[in-house]
Amino acid sequence: MSNSRSSTSNPGWMDLSKYVATLISFFRRLRIRAFRAMGGGDGGGAEEELTAQETALYDRQIRVWGVDAQKRLSKAHVLVCGVNGTTIEFCKNIVLAGVGSLSLMDDHIVTEDDLSANFLIPHDESMYGGRSRADVCCQSLKDFNPMVRVDVAKGDPSLIDGEFIDRFDIIVVSCASLKTKLFINDNCRKRNKHIAFYSIECKDSCGEIFVDLQNHSYVQKKPGVDPKQMELAYPSLQEAIDVPWKSLPKRTTKLHFAMRVLESYELSEGRGPGETSLSDLPAVLARRKDMCDRMSLNESQIPTALLERLLAAGKKEHPPVCAILGGILGQEVIKSISCKGDPIKNFFYFDAADGKGVMEDIPPTPAD
Repeated sequence: MSNSRSSTSNPGWMDLSKYVATLISFFRRLRIRAFRAMGGGDGGGAEEELTAQETALYDRQIRVWGVDAQKRLSKAHVLVCGVNGTTIEFCKNIVLAGVGSLSLMDDHIVTEDDLSANFLIPHDESMYGGRSRADVCCQSLKDFNPMVRVDVAKGDPSLIDGEFIDRFDIIVVSCASLKTKLFINDNCRKRNKHIAFYSIECKDSCGEIFVDLQNHSYVQKKPGVDPKQMELAYPSLQEAIDVPWKSLPKRTTKLHFAMRVLESYELSEGRGPGETSLSDLPAVLARRKDMCDRMSLNESQIPTALLERLLAAGKKEHPPVCAILGGILGQEVIKSISCKGDPIKNFFYFDAADGKGVMEDIPPTPAD
């Protein structure tokens, strides 16, 4: 059976492409019809009327998290640096939830490899040829919800300045080097306003989410207990990855250590994220030994088989894992904006090999 993603050589992809196009068209007609029925697009634009439109459109979710949370969400501005299958799942979720605005930053030109996991890129080269990932996905996201402002922010994430960052409340980074992630996270922390930082990566069947909410206040609700105001202090990404491995609990997921080895190797070799293959295994195993010796960790905590899987994955994403990670991240961002519910602190890992999602608090929060 051919592995080609071309619609002319693989009828299955053609059927999927038609299905996605039909689905997007349906959502577009449904949202625009609702928008117009509630007075949208008539030039009125009164704040009272807009609130009524939002209340009617988001009625079901308002029942779940309340009017105040929805208002906060509608005023939030999100920047996504790196458009791939995982971040597009996240973008879809927050656009449908009614975020205030979403900006996409990714100047990379769409290639055939992008088609495997990014469901918003049509399988017709005439529609994506020569266009950036952000540009191709922008219009489809607008179609999901006309009330949300979606635009393309051109530029290089590794060069964005503080003035640009100040425009946003949430920044999500993916398919970027460790150096770029550290740069953006550091800039978020230096601003006068509170800016939440997230990084997310999917390597085939494995995934990682990092969260930095700095100093975060939220309301914790548990059945049979009065709501309680909680405070959490988050470490930066640099502080989190600098934690000595020997100080971490023995139950810490092996995927955490494996990801640190891989990103260290990519950084030392000047490689971009995912620019690895199985041919790099001997050098990566040497890097594992060096890091484990320095960190006083047994090499068995980072199985060779796991490193092989991550290296073989390269830049490949597994669509079901993209959906899981994008759903988790969407939920976490909504919790952060609404200040309701226990957020992840500060890593989340998923491995389809065992189907488990694991949260890791690194460094561990001292017990009360």
